[in-house]
Amino acid sequence: MSETVRYDVTDSVATITLDRPDAMNSLTLETKVALGAAVERAATDPAVRAVVLTGAGRAFCAGQDLREHADNLAAGKGLDDTVRRHYNPVVRAIAGMPKPVVAAVNGVAAGAGAALAYACDLVVASEKATFVTSFTTIGLAPDSGMSWTLQRLVGRAKAAELLLLSEPVKAPRALELGLVSRVVPPDELVPAATELARRLAAGPTVSYGAVKAALDHAATHDLASSLEKEAELQDLCEKTADHHNATAAFLKKQKPEFEGR
Repeated sequence: MSETVRYDVTDSVATITLDRPDAMNSLTLETKVALGAAVERAATDPAVRAVVLTGAGRAFCAGQDLREHADNLAAGKGLDDTVRRHYNPVVRAIAGMPKPVVAAVNGVAAGAGAALAYACDLVVASEKATFVTSFTTIGLAPDSGMSWTLQRLVGRAKAAELLLLSEPVKAPRALELGLVSRVVPPDELVPAATELARRLAAGPTVSYGAVKAALDHAATHDLASSLEKEAELQDLCEKTADHHNATAAFLKKQKPEFEGR
């Protein structure tokens, strides 16, 4: 694992921390590769049942490292196909893993950094957090899935406004718009996000994965197709030990204990 990304597993929760605080956790090639590896590791590790994504220092993630990008432009490399090679796989891995992912946004989340947060299932933000799309400020198009996620969070009209004008959105307004799930004082961010992730890690993991799959399918399909997808996912969940044990616990008026299988 690169020194620019930290990875820790405690109580079935994998915490992935972008660790370039002096550069506001902006994404260099090294960092993007390491982040991709960390997300894939969390997705495939059977010991991990929930994930927290956060940043070290005063920023969550400022997006692409523009110093490295400027060097690529000067060398004639352009974008170096980084959207397809790095950003897209990371976003697909976050959104597609059958485990809940919690973003703990401690400060600025800009460009691809904001898109990473939007790709997560739940977003807990510090009162000091700020979200900004950033792309048009440097003459680029949205990437990292923001054209897809943002309008599903806030609607097309507001998404167009945020993307075109690139005005910063502070945490309280982000909560009003539905960009984040919760806003907490800065010193409560890590405990709040960790506690939420631990709660999810102790839950029915297959069921949570089914929720993600159902929402993703319904976002781009009609009602009939979505009904059939729900039926397929119910068949999948019915076969789990968690479902059978929880049903038995309910009949006994006991609190169920989930094993994630």
